[in-house]
Amino acid sequence: MKQIYLDYNATTPIAPSVYEAMVPYLTRYCGNPSSHHAQGRICNQAIEDAREQVSSLLGASTDEVFFTSGGTESNNLAILGATQTETEYAGHIIISAVEHPATTEPAAFLKRMGCEVSIVPTDHQGIVNVGAVAAAMQENTTLVSIMHANNEIGTIQPIQEISGLCRSQGVLLHTDAAQSIGKIRTQVDELGVDLLSLAGHKVYAPKGIGALYVRRGTRLRPVVYGAGHEKGLRPGTENVAYIAGLGQAATLANLGLGENQERLTTLRERLFRGLAQKIDSLTFNGPAEQRLPNTLSVNFPNVIGQELLDRVPELCASTGSACHSGTTSLSATLQAIELPPEIARGTVRLSLGWQTSEEDVDHAIDLLEQSWQVLADSYQP
Repeated sequence: MKQIYLDYNATTPIAPSVYEAMVPYLTRYCGNPSSHHAQGRICNQAIEDAREQVSSLLGASTDEVFFTSGGTESNNLAILGATQTETEYAGHIIISAVEHPATTEPAAFLKRMGCEVSIVPTDHQGIVNVGAVAAAMQENTTLVSIMHANNEIGTIQPIQEISGLCRSQGVLLHTDAAQSIGKIRTQVDELGVDLLSLAGHKVYAPKGIGALYVRRGTRLRPVVYGAGHEKGLRPGTENVAYIAGLGQAATLANLGLGENQERLTTLRERLFRGLAQKIDSLTFNGPAEQRLPNTLSVNFPNVIGQELLDRVPELCASTGSACHSGTTSLSATLQAIELPPEIARGTVRLSLGWQTSEEDVDHAIDLLEQSWQVLADSYQP
């Protein structure tokens, strides 16, 4: 049975050239990058080459890129590191109602530590209102953290506008760009952010590697202490193979961005049109235009989304964010856009990627329509 993978927002396969970039540091070069012998120098150079590749993708300087274990660690380092003083966590931070748990959980921790946390709402398309961010500002606000693009419905946030507000108030701006990197243009100077998180496994690199962009001059304290790796901001012997893989993934994302964006948008629209032609009352979540090119969050009427997917085991998709889809409650994003529970229960997220073909899309349409028809016929209002 051939599987159709439409869950790229959850994770991506490792690109062949990414794997090839990793192999030498898994098999041949084993040196500690901090060592001064030949093996150490080779591994250290691999790290610096990857740093150059990631910085090129972001439009940053190499000294502004720090490697981490992934998007969650990057978010924690940005949020906790920006609010930490010598002896405590202090100040006030602002996040949105549609953030990933990798942002909301550090914020909840800060609240337990005595910090103030404001959560700004979105509209029905999941777009953060810049005016709401302005209204939430306080004299002691130290950080605003708003994701660049939503992992569930694909909404792209007005980060540039929020940046202008933050700069006028002298407040740091962090964005979780795990979903936008490699899908849309993500340049730090254009966005105007001070901190930006990147997750390798969302851009065809392995799980367990990520990066944090820190604008030069931004004060950030480490949240883990040890030796002086990554300028002391993220101590721990570097994972050379995975860092090399992330560097190659960044190069791939840079090279194919425009073409890939256009292709994925075309496939996404083909997918929605095909489903809508077969299923009356099918709707999608998020804005029509201000949305990731690969992301389609659709509401199947009169069925439960997970039951729909359970009937098509050859299709790999999710009912929401796979990082926390084990729960049965409505996701924070669907709550934030005020999607009625009776509609939200039929929500399925279909996210496309480099390997998705027209054949995959057309087959997925047929499978989902057949599954929906069986369940809808047995539906009892």
